[in-house]
Amino acid sequence: MSNPNIFEQALSDWMKGNGPESDVVISTRIRLARNVRNQPFPMLATNQQSKEVLDQVLQVLGSKELKAVSGFQLLLLDQLSDLQKRVLVEKHLISPNLANESRNGAVMISDNESVSIMVNEEDHLRIQCLRPGFQIREAWELANQIDDIFESYIDYAFEERHGFLTSCPTNVGTGIRASVMMHLPALVLTQQMNRILQAINQVGLAVRGLYGEGSEAIGNLFQISNQITLGQSEEEIIDNLHGVAKQIIGHERAARQKLIAESKMRVADRVSRSYGILSHAAIIDSKEAAQRLSDVRLGVDLGLLKNVSPYALNELLVMTQPGFLQQYAGTKLSADDRDIRRAELIRHKIAGGAR
Repeated sequence: MSNPNIFEQALSDWMKGNGPESDVVISTRIRLARNVRNQPFPMLATNQQSKEVLDQVLQVLGSKELKAVSGFQLLLLDQLSDLQKRVLVEKHLISPNLANESRNGAVMISDNESVSIMVNEEDHLRIQCLRPGFQIREAWELANQIDDIFESYIDYAFEERHGFLTSCPTNVGTGIRASVMMHLPALVLTQQMNRILQAINQVGLAVRGLYGEGSEAIGNLFQISNQITLGQSEEEIIDNLHGVAKQIIGHERAARQKLIAESKMRVADRVSRSYGILSHAAIIDSKEAAQRLSDVRLGVDLGLLKNVSPYALNELLVMTQPGFLQQYAGTKLSADDRDIRRAELIRHKIAGGAR
């Protein structure tokens, strides 16, 4: 039986506090890809073979070592509605691939939802740890601890020369994806983002949108992660991302100060217009909502708006997505109905101001 709070609350408990550098970095994620030795990868596995993998993982779920880290809730994907799966994707607790294509797919979610462990996704195991703000090393320490627990129970597919073996060759080696979700409106407004993106690609990092590979960078939100998993240690990968992210934080803050120094009235006008539209719109689509929320968030961070909490904006980032809107409404909605509900929800939250 699933915990309804997972589907009814937009924000996971771990997102309700402010992390380091939270004016620029929304969240940090570490994801580890692991597979069971002598079992075919999920895409080639039979129903029986994927069931055997799930059974092995369930043994770890009941272990005292994992319980010492946190309580975990198990959700079997074939027992969830399509809408519930979509909500989990929008909350970044599962991937679109697990929601749409898994056989004997499951996810183990920690009590505060900061850890989700996907089973029978592209790989047998995807261990994901999330932290608010800029906490790469803290997220890695937790992911590594959980990985060690699983490795003590499960014989991983590992080869001395190539490291951890994975379904996709781009994950072979350490199997790690470290990423930071960054809000970079000033770099976009000052037309520096293309130059920054080129520099990021040259140092072995990738830039994606809100929902990872193949998704659009809406609302000036960019997910920056490592591309290289083979030939470097986990610590080297994390140090590289940490160093580059720190530079981007510095560039974004410098761009914000430039906007205030050179175009304060224009920025204030942009922020106020977006705040006004969000406060009064009767209908708004997801793309415009994301952009307007980005403007308002920038206004809050620059001290131009005093009556809107970052917490409310974080919540709206999830609540305005199609799946959550329909879950919140308790029924399936047409595109027009979603746009109307989205506007209504934003008006209510913006009017509420603080928490």
